Amino acid sequence: MKKLLLLVVVLIQYASFSQEHAWVYLTDKENVANAVANPLTILTQEAIDRKAAHNIPIDERDVPVNENYISQLKLQTGISVMAKSKWFNAVYVIGDQTNIENLINLDFVNFIDFADKSLNQESRAVELTNKFMVEEALVDFNYGDSQNQVEMIGVNELHFQDFTGEGITIAVLDSGFLNVDTMQGLQRLRDNGDLLGGYDFVSRTDDVFAFTGNEHGSRVLSTMAGFVQDQFVGTAPDASYYLFRTEDVSSEMPVEEAYWVEAAERADSLGVHIINSSLGYRVFDNPNYDYIPEDMDGNTAFISKGANIANEKGILVVNSAGNSGATTWQSVGAPADAAGVFSIGAVDGDGNYAAFSSQGSAVQPTQKPDVVAQGQAASVINSSDSIISNNGTSFSSPIIAGAIASLWQALPNASHEEIKQFVRMSASQFNTPDFFLGYGIPNLQLALDIGLSVPEETFVQFKVFPNPVSTILHIQIPQSTEPTHLKVYNVLGKVVLEKAIHQSETQLDMSSMASGIYIMSFEATDASKQFKLIKS
Repeated sequence: MKKLLLLVVVLIQYASFSQEHAWVYLTDKENVANAVANPLTILTQEAIDRKAAHNIPIDERDVPVNENYISQLKLQTGISVMAKSKWFNAVYVIGDQTNIENLINLDFVNFIDFADKSLNQESRAVELTNKFMVEEALVDFNYGDSQNQVEMIGVNELHFQDFTGEGITIAVLDSGFLNVDTMQGLQRLRDNGDLLGGYDFVSRTDDVFAFTGNEHGSRVLSTMAGFVQDQFVGTAPDASYYLFRTEDVSSEMPVEEAYWVEAAERADSLGVHIINSSLGYRVFDNPNYDYIPEDMDGNTAFISKGANIANEKGILVVNSAGNSGATTWQSVGAPADAAGVFSIGAVDGDGNYAAFSSQGSAVQPTQKPDVVAQGQAASVINSSDSIISNNGTSFSSPIIAGAIASLWQALPNASHEEIKQFVRMSASQFNTPDFFLGYGIPNLQLALDIGLSVPEETFVQFKVFPNPVSTILHIQIPQSTEPTHLKVYNVLGKVVLEKAIHQSETQLDMSSMASGIYIMSFEATDASKQFKLIKS
């Protein structure tokens, strides 16, 4: 009997040693953007509170491994699934070498790492790397007529990484949405269930697609949501949209400002992330109602005050600067004058200032416009499904709004104020803004890089602590004979502190600075770093 037991033990040990152990790394996770945007679906409230208390972001690593992938792995011949890791998006398996190697044929398997490193042959490593590289090319649109306006602001780079606005909701406030329910250029939008509804606040009807004497909103929407295979792609083809008619083209009266605020309130109640408004108000049919240039101070017009409240509620309001640049009026209108509004000017296809684009002035409380995009000869799809060119900041605004939706999908933990600041910081003349182009033409890929910040391992010597800070902030920078230039920006993009730092470690007294979120930017000769700083 003892000999039999010994034989059984030996056989068990032999069987266990004939099996290989490996980590199987998976390609992706399910509904990442939605899960991160709704953390209670993946974390306890206690975990969320802890992360918030220590300024720790909730990211893709918090999203569970796709259970469908695990189920499929369990069905494979000779494979036992022993453990899983959401942080690494990997599954630990046991099986014989051949069966484990065969898992690479599953389209959701990224690569395999054997516990016995000698089995990770170089030839197979090359094969797995090539597979990974192919799968990284997630989206490769042929932009056709919209190529210039998309590539000018670098949003094509986000699309290539599969950031196309998925999970972000945009409310479009405009004048008319004729044929949006039937246009072929918006078929993808409808097929994906991303046309969520709308309302006509002028006519008080749910029929937002009826003829209103104007199809301006249809064209505006197309710059974001339009898709015609190999001919046209909007800047956020996979975002979701509500359509609100607030503009009455038959007249120009202050009641339209009230309609706009009503729509913004509806958008807030629906959980909208972004409002795009290609509208502006300054003069009316009755001259007694007219604004004067001095009224464009960001807090006089009813619509501007309403836009500021929308911003306070966490909505990122994007608005066209206006088309008065070549008139005696010149400056931006309401609500683009509001401090809480991200105001968009226009350039031509070469990136030069478009003469019609409204300009900022010293009357506005913040830099206007914020940034610019192509608004001269912009490509749009009209209600008859023709791809045409149109002029106006009416189109540069939604081009940016859609781009921001794609960026926000990539940075789901960022606040709306942070998103705006990342876009400003990415722009072509961030350090030298003016009243024509504002901070310039943004680069959305650079904005994403800023949002993700420079990897810690690259510039580990840059440190700021504590963060959040109440009084004294400690700053540690790399040793250098050259000074490091520090700028601190508030959420409106204004420099509130600027100084040269010569020491490897220094202190800043932050006690007089208002509570809120700031961006700290360090620029040295051979390194740079941006930090989000919270002043408590």
